[in-house]
Amino acid sequence: MTALDRIRNLSIIAHVDHGKSTLADRLLEITGAVEKRDMRAQYLDSMDLERERGITIKAQNVRVEWDNHVIHLIDTPGHVDFGYEVSRSLAACEGVVLLVDASQGIEAQTLANCYLALENDLTIVPVLNKIDLPAAEPEKRAAEIEKVLGLPAEDTLHISAKTGMGVEALLDAIVARIPAPVGNIDDPLQALIFDSYYDAYRGVISAVRVFNGSLKTGAKLRYVQLKMNHDAEEVGVRLPVPTPVAMLGPGEVGYLISGIKDVGEAKVGETVTDAAKPGEALGGYVDPKPMVFCGLYPVHGEEFADLRESLEKLRLNDSSFTYDPETSGALGFGFRCGFLGLLHMEITRERLEREYNLSLVATAPNVEYVCNLTAGGSEVIDNPSSMPLPQQIDSIEEPYVRINILTPTEYIGTLMELSQNRRGELQRMDYLSEDRVEIVYDIPLGEIVMDFFDQMKSRSRGYGSLDYEPIGYRKSSLVKVDILLNAVPVDAFSSIVHKDRSYEYGSKMVSKLRELIPRQLFDVPIQAAVGGRIIARETVKAKRKDVLAKCYGGDISRKRKLLEKQKDGKKKMKQIGSVEVPQEAFVAALKLDE
Repeated sequence: MTALDRIRNLSIIAHVDHGKSTLADRLLEITGAVEKRDMRAQYLDSMDLERERGITIKAQNVRVEWDNHVIHLIDTPGHVDFGYEVSRSLAACEGVVLLVDASQGIEAQTLANCYLALENDLTIVPVLNKIDLPAAEPEKRAAEIEKVLGLPAEDTLHISAKTGMGVEALLDAIVARIPAPVGNIDDPLQALIFDSYYDAYRGVISAVRVFNGSLKTGAKLRYVQLKMNHDAEEVGVRLPVPTPVAMLGPGEVGYLISGIKDVGEAKVGETVTDAAKPGEALGGYVDPKPMVFCGLYPVHGEEFADLRESLEKLRLNDSSFTYDPETSGALGFGFRCGFLGLLHMEITRERLEREYNLSLVATAPNVEYVCNLTAGGSEVIDNPSSMPLPQQIDSIEEPYVRINILTPTEYIGTLMELSQNRRGELQRMDYLSEDRVEIVYDIPLGEIVMDFFDQMKSRSRGYGSLDYEPIGYRKSSLVKVDILLNAVPVDAFSSIVHKDRSYEYGSKMVSKLRELIPRQLFDVPIQAAVGGRIIARETVKAKRKDVLAKCYGGDISRKRKLLEKQKDGKKKMKQIGSVEVPQEAFVAALKLDE
């Protein structure tokens, strides 16, 4: 066990791509936690997806030693969709290293994460990274940090995580500036689970921070919220290789294995205490609420059971998405899944396809609406097909978010145009320096879930950055657009859109489907309808068969008789024929906005 005054607990927080994982690599190398021959880039990012995309998805923790002190380091994700991972990590810390790219300056996530750290009352060590780049402007960026975040420019450290320059001075500053944790070993045990993941051989492995008392291997533990007892099979620390220890004292961070096979029992935010002498529950976390919903269906119907099993297993590793079974007339059996954002949805879908060998179709992403009914009461709708009839609806409310865009000043016009086209309402505009500006809009979440982020990136040539937070529901004039094939509605294609956009969405969808649906033996009308009113139509023409090929010469009445016969046949076929829609058409049509 380490003495309290020799412990430092900290997180590295920053915007995407500002060098958190690279700095974690250098810290591991300089403190000697990882041998030079074992070192690899993004050492703490264990998932293939993280290594390929070069982003952190799961927060990771590791223990290193420097100058007779033990430093517990938590590497957090930077992307807005994984903000909940950051907030959980901060509850286990006393301080943060706030990393800012010396060439790009403060970005939207830098601000959001800095405010999170201030809310948790943490000490902030500001650091400018990438000062070895030719485009770096350390003095200018340090002044920006002082102006925007109020952290003195002279306290800002200058480092290059890539070359290791200045990293030793950063370790000294961590020891000097970040306060030691407080706690009492004689008090009843209080330990907070701030992350959990599932291991096929050992069950659930929880990352824990001990606040009071001591967590010993073999002890009988009480999970406070769950009201269940388990034995501590193994207690250990990550160096970064998991290493068992006899006990963890106050202020220490480590891992706990207690033979739990269901991650629902080791929820993040759970307090672990001693079964014989239980302590009080610690303040946990607010469960993240899903913001974006989509349907996931197996391409082959017989894979439905595999999909359910895979979702259960993935849920063990990532407790922030939800899923419920649903059926679709067009796609068969599947699940309605809720995610924290678009990247989260994309990553989850890719992990399902990769780690569990599934082929999936995802419906267009949409958000949760509240329908106020004429008969009184309200209904929450996360799927367009479950929307009540127009005559039963009094009003519809949709979720709004406050978006925070940071951009160089030359892109203000194009980004404001983008936000206004998406029904955004400008709240304020602040100049952070003479060439960087912060624009704040209130905008419907449904307008940004499709391609807003990509549009913003391309319009600002990659320099703009975005952060958003939910601000509640507001009334809007929304309608449901149904797509009918041969007069039969196809639920997979229906969508809830703003009244002014309904014609545009309908005509775009029908013209796209016209190209994708193969010709049948009869004409297939493709229509877009709002309520009972058709607003757009295209027709897939029938295949032509030359029934007159065998009539060379002869009386016209013979030809007419054959044509009449063919006409009757087509009429009959139209009554009983269903339209064949290939799987590719669903996949391509649902990528409408790409």
